[in-house]
Amino acid sequence: MSPGLLPSLRVRPGELPGRVLFPGDPGRAAAIADRLEGGECLAQNREFHVYRGRLGTVPIGVVSTGVGAPGAALAVEEAIRAGARVLIRVGTAGSLQDHIQDGHLVVAWGAARCEGTTPRLLPIEWPALSDPEVAESLWKEAEAQGTAHRGVVVTLDVFYRGLLDLGLEQLSACGALAVEMECASLFCVASLRRVAAGAVLAIDGDARAAAAGRYDPHRNIVQGGIDRAIAAALEAATRLKLPEHHSQTERGT
Repeated sequence: MSPGLLPSLRVRPGELPGRVLFPGDPGRAAAIADRLEGGECLAQNREFHVYRGRLGTVPIGVVSTGVGAPGAALAVEEAIRAGARVLIRVGTAGSLQDHIQDGHLVVAWGAARCEGTTPRLLPIEWPALSDPEVAESLWKEAEAQGTAHRGVVVTLDVFYRGLLDLGLEQLSACGALAVEMECASLFCVASLRRVAAGAVLAIDGDARAAAAGRYDPHRNIVQGGIDRAIAAALEAATRLKLPEHHSQTERGT
């Protein structure tokens, strides 16, 4: 490995700007980078594709995380070491409420930690919460894009149901808006490292139907939601101030 390169993102400390968007899909990362002025690809390694550019005068980074909480935690840790201070997940999610429909946007205020990564990082009693200023800015921009909702989402490791019940109906009854696979990692790592994080999600189907195998995210209504989520995230990123304090605590210390 080249000296100074972070092992998974394959970039160096200082190469990422303070404001970074985190889609799961590398293809979505490229699409976001295409919206930036002077967009350039810094590295591509496994699911982690890294870009940077500008929106107006504001430098913006983009890092794809792949699918799931472990990869997201890894990507976020290294992105922070590379310079990220405001972290915004731009993803998709499955609805857990009948009134939240395909193409709608959801701004996550917090995430139920139904995954196996963050309990290894923080006590389970610690909530996975978005930064209030990031969440508020995302909410204003999401509302301006169309139908939007805000509240708690669920981060879950499993997509398709096996023999065991995933508990989606119970989580729906609790009031959870949607289920996805990365927000809890983003929020918990951000809290641990004293940076600011938030998330805006496009609804790509009903999670209860998707768990049973009825899932088709490749529809125009979903792509429209993704486009609006990207627009909201970019606009919010340009308006947010970078936090003054952060910690780059090394693993194991």
